[in-house]
Amino acid sequence: MAGRKAFTFIGLPAAGVGAYYLYNAGGSPKVAEKQFEADAAQLSSKVRSELPGKEKEAKTSAKLYAQEAGDKLDRAVDDAKSATNKVDAKLESYRASAEKRLDESRRETGQKLTSAVDTFDKTVEKKAAETKGWLGGWFGGK
Repeated sequence: MAGRKAFTFIGLPAAGVGAYYLYNAGGSPKVAEKQFEADAAQLSSKVRSELPGKEKEAKTSAKLYAQEAGDKLDRAVDDAKSATNKVDAKLESYRASAEKRLDESRRETGQKLTSAVDTFDKTVEKKAAETKGWLGGWFGGK
């Protein structure tokens, strides 16, 4: 079965090409062979002439794509750095603001505490003086 497929896909087109050249040569096998060789040489030189140009073009395209990819990568890295710097600046401003509010709260709390302690001291001293006067009357003092 495989032999039939090989004959079908290879043999029939080869026979067709042979018949084409034999017909164009007017039935002369030597002329048909020379025409086939000339066409094969022409096709070979055409392919060879295009391949080096294609190779250079492919290399140039590859270099261009690599450079574009490098540029895109550089831009992405720069964008990431700039975004990181923005976040850092924002965090620094939040930290400074929080530190300022913390200092204000500490001062305010300190003032309130000092005021409360002063009030407590005055009250204690006043009550102590009253008590001293009241207690001193019992034990013979003023």
